[in-house]
Amino acid sequence: MTATVMTGRSLPRRPAMRLTGLGFGAAQGGNLYHATSEETFHAAVEAAWDAGIRYFDTAPHYGLGLSERRLGAALRTRPRDAFVLSTKVGRLLVPSPQTAHQRDPEGFAVPADLRREWDFSRDGVYRSLEASLQRTGLDRIDVVYLHDPDEHWEQAATQAVPALVELRDQGVIGAVGAGMNQSALLTRFVRETGVDLVMCAGRYTLLEQGALNDLLPAAAERGVGVVIAGVYNSGLLAQHRPPDDATYNYQPAPAELIDRARRIAAVCEAHGVSLPAAALAFVRTHPAVVSTVVGLRSRVQVAETLHRASAAVPDALWPALRAAGLLPHRDDAG
Repeated sequence: MTATVMTGRSLPRRPAMRLTGLGFGAAQGGNLYHATSEETFHAAVEAAWDAGIRYFDTAPHYGLGLSERRLGAALRTRPRDAFVLSTKVGRLLVPSPQTAHQRDPEGFAVPADLRREWDFSRDGVYRSLEASLQRTGLDRIDVVYLHDPDEHWEQAATQAVPALVELRDQGVIGAVGAGMNQSALLTRFVRETGVDLVMCAGRYTLLEQGALNDLLPAAAERGVGVVIAGVYNSGLLAQHRPPDDATYNYQPAPAELIDRARRIAAVCEAHGVSLPAAALAFVRTHPAVVSTVVGLRSRVQVAETLHRASAAVPDALWPALRAAGLLPHRDDAG
């Protein structure tokens, strides 16, 4: 498979590091929702590499370490300076023999032989990174995100970020970030800590643009890159016409959101564009966005995503969505 991946932007604070415009999200490699074979996931990474994708994202949380192990195995034969790898800290994995016979309760089809412990302390950061290096089998991690520190602002801001900044300044890691499903606290990280980039999931999409009010302006002002994840709002924008059982924020979507997504889809279709293709195109129009990470499980999903990412989207689509009341009337909204 060969394709051209949209060119990404360099991190504003770390100009030596460049993310491809499309990133490979490896949660599915941790058996998110259902099992995926080693061969299927490896083939997905291979297809993404052949297409020019060079940014890969994982986390200990994804399959209790399975995603990190699989992604590391798939990338170990590649030139290390040819790709960017990000993982996350904040959830330590500790043995849990009493639940080893059960399935992981957090949505991954893996045995619950480990459990997650929240820890954004300095020591927790070091322990988590060391474990991630062992699982991936790689010599370094390029980008380290704080993973969902929603309830842990003080420890994350006063211990985890300074620890990661020191590692960055020593050249041990390349960049410091924070990743969340909200924009308000990410904005605090941008304004009050030394992060280089943030990963915002679901709060800047074709369906909702809450991050326009806080995160994106702050990131542009402070020179912090924004990686967009959850571009399909966990499924609602993933099909040409959202079905009645579509999901939003990993739950059944409310009827009013399904209706809104269908109205967006109708305008997209009138302009010759599918809803998923428009969803991918919309987020990359903002100048603060340096990459879009999409969860990928198989070679087929990689090909489908590349097809969507390369679709021609007419400039007239965005004004038409605004005129229909489906996008805000703002110059920086796409």
